[in-house]
Amino acid sequence: MDPDPPTAPPDPDDPVPAPLGHAELPERHGGLFALAGPGAVLVGLSIGAGELVLWPWITAKFGAVMVWAAALGIALQLFVNLEVGRFAIATGEAPYTGFARVWVGFVWFLLALAVLGLFLPGWARISGTALKALVFGPEGPGPDWAWTAFTFAAIAVLLFGPKVMYAAVERTITVLVALMTLGLIFVAVQVGTLEGLREMGRGLLNVGHVELDEEFTALRFFGALVYAGAGGAANLWYAFYLRDKGIGMGARIPALSNPIRGGGGEETRREPTGFLFRDTPENRSRFRSWYRFVVWDQVLFFWLLNSFTMFLFMFGALCVLRPAGVVPSEGRILWDSARILSETLGATGRYLFLLIGMAALFSTQLVIVDGNARTWAYILDGVTRVGRRVEQNRLYAVFAVLIMAAGVVGTWVFERFEVSGLGFVFNTALLGGLAMALYVPLLLYMNLRVLPPSARPGPLNVAMVACAGVVYGVFAVYSVWALFTR
Repeated sequence: MDPDPPTAPPDPDDPVPAPLGHAELPERHGGLFALAGPGAVLVGLSIGAGELVLWPWITAKFGAVMVWAAALGIALQLFVNLEVGRFAIATGEAPYTGFARVWVGFVWFLLALAVLGLFLPGWARISGTALKALVFGPEGPGPDWAWTAFTFAAIAVLLFGPKVMYAAVERTITVLVALMTLGLIFVAVQVGTLEGLREMGRGLLNVGHVELDEEFTALRFFGALVYAGAGGAANLWYAFYLRDKGIGMGARIPALSNPIRGGGGEETRREPTGFLFRDTPENRSRFRSWYRFVVWDQVLFFWLLNSFTMFLFMFGALCVLRPAGVVPSEGRILWDSARILSETLGATGRYLFLLIGMAALFSTQLVIVDGNARTWAYILDGVTRVGRRVEQNRLYAVFAVLIMAAGVVGTWVFERFEVSGLGFVFNTALLGGLAMALYVPLLLYMNLRVLPPSARPGPLNVAMVACAGVVYGVFAVYSVWALFTR
């Protein structure tokens, strides 16, 4: 059945999005691997966030005593992602629209945090320096901002090459994740020890143990917990990729097309408001089928693959850096790990690890540019007068360019003040934690109140997301208190 027409056209001057329409939930076609992709994109984002930079550095410094916290961070985000996916397949919208219907101020707060994050391009800077180290060594020619600009130029080519941006993101991330995983397995087999495995196991069971010092503060522990996984507002981007893949009600929403390749036109000038399905037996069955896909997509790709790659990075730091007594200076963890690997694996080991690190960081920055540009375009299209008069894909292109320019400028400024790449990442993680403290309970509220009864979360999901909300909320309150009482 075709969707019901809206009762009235949306008011371009009203910041609140139009109410959800009504439509039948599309039937699912295709199995898990035919539809796979959205979860893999989140893995590509996650690998370069906490997995490569933060947690290996922590392991080199303290050993494996806090492995449990990394595992907890991923587990909490698994259930957050399931609720993001639930809202996306049931409505065809990203959660930002629902937040604006509750109160538009929530959306502006999230955007304010995003603005601050634009000038902290930690992964672009570290991936740029990894590329420099791969070619010339860590003291090679050129400032960090120039290498950061080079990584952004490569991202621009990837994003604005195909007619649909999501296609480029999914294909690139899939290749990079496969390369990283195989490379990490090879390195782990070559340098791993049984004692290292036992220590990782003890750290997994060492729940509640936290080691802090002047360099690794409680604030930084919070940042590491947030970025054990995608972290911050990035978890909300899962909805964008489900929509562009045509998952659930997203099949009724046009995919974001590339304006440079001629995508756009009147049919994409105003993105359709999402829909709710009537709670009929047929729609209930279709929702269960779509939600099973989301569960498998997240469990296999986000939780298992994310955990596996993160533990491999930590295991490598435990077996390579820790025995050598090396705690890398901030921003040199890639080079120091590669240098020590070269002592046992030769030049091949050094270049392999630098390639793995560069791929991980580049995949993260690719998704960060894409996800942030989608967020800005989506929100402005939904809650502002100007945004509703411009095609969303053209807004995307503008913000993608601005985000990359801001990243280069931010790297130049912070390089002059000698803020390290790892400092970038920890500061961004703090902003992400504040965002999660707001939207995690808000997302649970929306799913319990807005969705049809058959699509609402069950007791386990409610309990786990509520637990995540408490964890992020407590750390956010502490973080704000600590910042203002220094």
